[in-house]
Amino acid sequence: MRAGRMVGSVVRGSWLGTLCGLWLVLAVAVGWSQEESTESAGPSALPYRPMEARNDRNIFSPLNLPTPNRIRTAAGLPGPDYWQQQVDYRMDVQLDAENDAVSAVATIKYTNNSPEPLEFLWLSLEQNLFKDDSLGGLTTPPGARFNNRGQYVGGYDIKWVKQGEQELPFRIYDTLGRLDLPQPVAASGGQVEFQIAWSFNVPEYGVDRMGIRKVKAGKIFQIAQWFPHVCKYDDVHGWNALPYLGQGEFYTDFGTYDVRITAPRGHVVLGTGTLVNPREVLTDKQLEQLSLASGSRQTVIIRSEDEVGTEAAAPAGEGPLTWHFRAEQVRSFAWTSSDATIWDAAAIIWEDGKSVLVQSVYPAEARAAWFESTQMLRHSILHYSDQWFRYPYPTAINVNGNVGGMEYPMILFCGGDTDREGLFGVTSHEIGHNWFPMVVNSDERRHAWMDEGFNTFMNFYDRLEVFDEVVNGVGPAAPMRPASLRSFGRFNANPANQPIMLPADQIEPNMLGQLAYFKPGAGLQYLREEILGPERFDAAFQQYIRAWAFKAPQPADFFRCMENGTGMNLDWYWRGWYLENLPLDQAVASVKQARRRNPAQIVLHNLEEMVMPVKLKVEFDDQSERIIDLPVQVWHYTNVWTLNVETDGRAITRVELDPERRLPDFRRTNNTWVRPEAEAAPTETDE
Repeated sequence: MRAGRMVGSVVRGSWLGTLCGLWLVLAVAVGWSQEESTESAGPSALPYRPMEARNDRNIFSPLNLPTPNRIRTAAGLPGPDYWQQQVDYRMDVQLDAENDAVSAVATIKYTNNSPEPLEFLWLSLEQNLFKDDSLGGLTTPPGARFNNRGQYVGGYDIKWVKQGEQELPFRIYDTLGRLDLPQPVAASGGQVEFQIAWSFNVPEYGVDRMGIRKVKAGKIFQIAQWFPHVCKYDDVHGWNALPYLGQGEFYTDFGTYDVRITAPRGHVVLGTGTLVNPREVLTDKQLEQLSLASGSRQTVIIRSEDEVGTEAAAPAGEGPLTWHFRAEQVRSFAWTSSDATIWDAAAIIWEDGKSVLVQSVYPAEARAAWFESTQMLRHSILHYSDQWFRYPYPTAINVNGNVGGMEYPMILFCGGDTDREGLFGVTSHEIGHNWFPMVVNSDERRHAWMDEGFNTFMNFYDRLEVFDEVVNGVGPAAPMRPASLRSFGRFNANPANQPIMLPADQIEPNMLGQLAYFKPGAGLQYLREEILGPERFDAAFQQYIRAWAFKAPQPADFFRCMENGTGMNLDWYWRGWYLENLPLDQAVASVKQARRRNPAQIVLHNLEEMVMPVKLKVEFDDQSERIIDLPVQVWHYTNVWTLNVETDGRAITRVELDPERRLPDFRRTNNTWVRPEAEAAPTETDE
């Protein structure tokens, strides 16, 4: 789902402004006794003096994770008994472009790999969101991104559900349908096959997931979450039958899709998977250009602006054409059809000879920025493949239209016509979703942070390669630099704010950018750059992707996999940053330097429940300085840490915690100690 516009607006506006307006700093000045040496509490008195022992709930205590088993192991990996269902679809689809309608018939084959027989199936009917009495329509705030903007176009018209000639009972409840079966589907490999026929009217704005863009040369259809599909049945929740409300995305099984889409002649139709019958739907010139693009790093025009709307746009003949696509090991299928789009492509060819056809379709109105779309998409695929895990699919498609930003296997929907940097940001983000959750199949309805946050984390490094210049003193990627963690200082200190772990539909819409994208993304980057280091982090994160590719991890699997892969207990970090909103307040309590030849004593306090490693800058009277790093373990059993610092005869003039301002410390006024000018430097005779 699109990150750029949402995250940017939330970061700059609502959450920070609201928090600043609500926040009240309570400071209680406390006097600190002056000893015979240069001891001082610094320029700002501490709000209270903590006890030596930790007097809060121990943030280091073990997380309450599900008990590991042979399905999901203690190492955070799929176990020897791991199972998941498979759902395969054969679909014949008709696009009525004049009346903005789709009709289809599907044969669905369901393979039950679970250890128990299934007497019924739940199907997701996401188009029913567009009924006037849908749960999503009734519960989404007016004007919100995922409100349907009053476009109640009727939802699904289910014609029938059959097994052979026998009609099956099918009961519909909002965006869910229960299909009762004549016989249970046997456990451990049993299969059932049934057919379903349906139609629906395509909304112009489909809650930023699908829609129709009208341009000068015609229409651009972006069609997604458009077919009745079987809900996921897993070892954690059984049937995952949460309703589709709009903000929460999807969680499905992998399968093979064999899809034939019949559209008006002159349309370009692209979808998830490989085009099986190019010779039936393309002109000789288009076939030649497509072949050239399949071996070219440079972008090749397959259908030009001059061909749009002319006889050269399609093979000679009359009537519609049927485009045939096939995709394997994908969790959904989306497509586009248009009589108005330019079509270009280039290739990525891997060392083993396999390749990716990288494609873009866009109207003439968008060519100012979109002529670079294919190369942008190509760059991001190469970057993520080199850094994390090789892109596993044969094609990738970027589609301009009404949808601001949304992702499906091998196909992206992106909005905007002229903003080059914005187009790169959305393209990089949406193709990143082919790693999370299209390959690593996380539950987007319950755990949006596991795809949006992981993807936002990856996007930072991709963007940095392209836009590393500095604008007005701030690099374009600065909002995702590790230092951005400090933005969450006041956020975490406000108990009214929600934690990351909430299901997507329960997150207040204005906070979705913070909780699903920005905060988990910044947290992963801090973990990589500051706590673990890139080498240690990358090895574990790559193992997580490899282990769970084409499988479905839960949060506990991620936590365990990262801890086992890095050799570090991170319960304190998961609890403080992901499971809860815990405030951080580190402080320099006092500095004592009795004699030049003795070590100085610096007393540090951790005044709130959150903990972080300590970085301390100590400055001396000879203009030298020293950086001291302390591990997070110094806070294991105490909120007060005394540090001895060898001074080599120098006087300490200034001590500062977190000098690069990277930490989410919500009260920075107590982070610095400065030696009062009235105090002389300690001498050899000081007692």
